[in-house]
Amino acid sequence: MLEALVCPLTHGPLVYDAERNELISRNAQLAYPVRGGIPVMLVDEARKLE
Repeated sequence: MLEALVCPLTHGPLVYDAERNELISRNAQLAYPVRGGIPVMLVDEARKLE
C-alpha cells in the first residue's frame, strides 16, 4: 500500500520509519505521522526533519 502514497507537497516517494511510526518525505524534509494505522497526510500535521 505504501507504493500508492506520495508526499502531498512534492508528490515524491515516502519511506516508512517503523521506529517512529512515520512516513518520511526526503524531498520535502517532512515526516507524516501514522496514527492508529492511518497515515495523516496533512502538511500542517507533519514534523520538519532536521
